[in-house]
Amino acid sequence: MKDKVCRIIKIDKDALFEFIYENFISQEEVLLDLKSSVGISNNFDINWETGEFIFMAHNGEDADENIISLPKDIDIKKIMEKIPATTNSVFNPGKNYKDFTFDELSKIVK
Repeated sequence: MKDKVCRIIKIDKDALFEFIYENFISQEEVLLDLKSSVGISNNFDINWETGEFIFMAHNGEDADENIISLPKDIDIKKIMEKIPATTNSVFNPGKNYKDFTFDELSKIVK
């Protein structure tokens, strides 16, 4: 770059959401300690009022290749409201995520 020149990118909230989500997708194997992201399904949301982001991943199919969908009673917005942050930085070394069963998540949203 030339001296005294600023290169600027300005994006709206939809583009910001896309940027955050795509970065999580591209790094999910590292961030979630996965051997492979093949067959993994993702759910995500952002609360613009609180500034919180949630990214959930689960096996998208079982050993017999049957589709595993996130149960309809698991509302990601309610999960985001009810569980505390799992880390203060995704760049911390070690485990920054917490595992929950579908049953546990169903109980949390009730």
